[in-house]
Amino acid sequence: MYEFYNVAMNDIDKSANLPRHVAIIMDGNGRWAKERGKPRIDGHIEGSKRIREVLSAASECGVKYLTLYAFSSENWNRPKEEVDALMELLKNTIREHSEDFIKNKVRFRTIGNVGKLPSNCVELLEKLKEQTKNFDSATLILALNYGSRDEICRAVKNIIQDAAGKKIDPEKIDWPVISSYLDTDAIPDPDLMIRTSGEMRLSNYLMMQAAYAELYFTKTYWPDFGRDEFIKAVKEYQRRERRYGLTTDQLKK
Repeated sequence: MYEFYNVAMNDIDKSANLPRHVAIIMDGNGRWAKERGKPRIDGHIEGSKRIREVLSAASECGVKYLTLYAFSSENWNRPKEEVDALMELLKNTIREHSEDFIKNKVRFRTIGNVGKLPSNCVELLEKLKEQTKNFDSATLILALNYGSRDEICRAVKNIIQDAAGKKIDPEKIDWPVISSYLDTDAIPDPDLMIRTSGEMRLSNYLMMQAAYAELYFTKTYWPDFGRDEFIKAVKEYQRRERRYGLTTDQLKK
């Protein structure tokens, strides 16, 4: 079961700036397994267990949206046996934790070209989204078959189609209009983006939405990334100043 703690946290200054939306690139599963002489899928299985702990920590910190990069549009290029195992793990994870989402009033969403996943996966995902669509205690978003470039291409096609059908005025297309065509419509942009395993790149993940996100990189592999690591990232976020192109003096006015 997910445990949502209501007690005050000594580690986090609740009066200071807190991220509303945290996005995570869950990296290092394969290397974690390889260093232990295990098959790569064992790293993914262990990594899937961190989701409940991190979601619990996010709730403790007051984070309302948590987005996890679970399967990229490029991951199809991995060995077929690994892809098949990941799809099976996805189904098992959804089946295992559906009741926890419902019990704790957590809304479940997905981003990405989910329709390209196996039909039995899509059915489970859509069922959980429907069951939790009215919940508002927190929102967990899985990025599945997701890539920013693919997302932008799909958005552009839809914008062109709607402009041709006179549903939108091309002269009035601005960032809010474009944003409404992205998979993250109605989801606030991430404030904090975390990548585990020591890699320092976005890997085609929320590239437009993360334009002003604070980036946090840790050498910890995802299967070892738990509550304490998440809190450490939030504490680092609280030490930073987000200026959005302004100066520090302007922010103080």
